[in-house]
Amino acid sequence: MSHPSKHPPLAWILLFLLALIWGSSFILMKRGLIVFSAGEVGALRIVIAFLLLLPIALKHWRAIPAHSWRYVFLTGCLGNLLPAFLFATAQQHLASSVVGILNALTPIFTLLVGVLFFALPLRKWQLIGIAMGFAGSISLSWVQSGGEVGSFNPYILLIVMATVCYGISVNIIGKYLRHLPSLAVSSTALTTVGPLALIYLGAVEHIPDKLAQGSKAWLALGYVSMLGIFGTALGLIFFNKLVKITSPVFGSSVTYLIPLVALLWGIVDSEAFGLLHLTGMMLIVGGVYVANRT
Repeated sequence: MSHPSKHPPLAWILLFLLALIWGSSFILMKRGLIVFSAGEVGALRIVIAFLLLLPIALKHWRAIPAHSWRYVFLTGCLGNLLPAFLFATAQQHLASSVVGILNALTPIFTLLVGVLFFALPLRKWQLIGIAMGFAGSISLSWVQSGGEVGSFNPYILLIVMATVCYGISVNIIGKYLRHLPSLAVSSTALTTVGPLALIYLGAVEHIPDKLAQGSKAWLALGYVSMLGIFGTALGLIFFNKLVKITSPVFGSSVTYLIPLVALLWGIVDSEAFGLLHLTGMMLIVGGVYVANRT
C-alpha cells in the first residue's frame, strides 16, 4: 500500500464516512426491530436498496455476460440477501455493539474461504490472524448482555454464518467477476435478489398492518430505510469509489473502524461494554490486522 499521505482528501472522507455508515447499521437494525420482525427488517433493507440501485443496474445490465449471471446471483444471495436476514435475526438477541465487532470477522473468513476452496496460499502470519479472530469470537460468545460470563450464546453463530457468506461472495467476485466493473456487479447483484425479498414481504409479512399502528411504526420504517439507503445502496457506491481512487487494501481499512463506531453507538444506547467485550474486540481487530500483513 502506498504511503497514507499520497491518498487524496476525498479518500479519507469516504473512509470515515463508510465507517460511520456501516458502523451505524447495527443500531439502525436494533431500532427497526422494535416494530418489525427480523424477516421484515432484512427484506425491507434489500428491497429499498434494490429500488435505489435499479437505475444503475439497468445502465450496466449489458456489461454482464450471460455466463456470469449465475455468479452475480450467488453474490447477491451470499453478499446481500442471506446476511441481511442473519444479522437482523441475531440482532434480536445480541447487543448491537457486539454484532458490529463480530462483523469484523469478514476479512478473516474471506481469507479462510479463499485458502480452503479457491486455492489461495496461506502464510504463517495469516494463520495466526485467523486464530486470533476465532479466539475473539469465542470469547464474545460467552459474554452476557450485562458483560458477565455466562452460557454460550448460539446467536453468535448467525453472525459467523453471515461473515462466511460475505467471505464466499468476495471470493466469487475475485475469481469469476474480477474483469467486470465493480459497481455493475454490486448493483446487478441486488437486482437479482431484490424481487425475492419483495415476494417474501408480500407473501409472509404484513407491513401495511403494522404501519397502520401509528408514528412508532413509521419511525421504525425510517430507521430501516436509512439502513437500506445508506448501509447497503450508498455504502456500496462509496466503497467502490474509495477502492477506485486508492486500493483494495486501503478500502479494507474500514474494517478496523466499523467496530469502534458500533461500540460508540452501543455506549450511547446504554449497552454494557466491559473488559471481556474489549478483549474480544481487540483479538478480532488484531487478528484482521495480522492476517493482512504483507
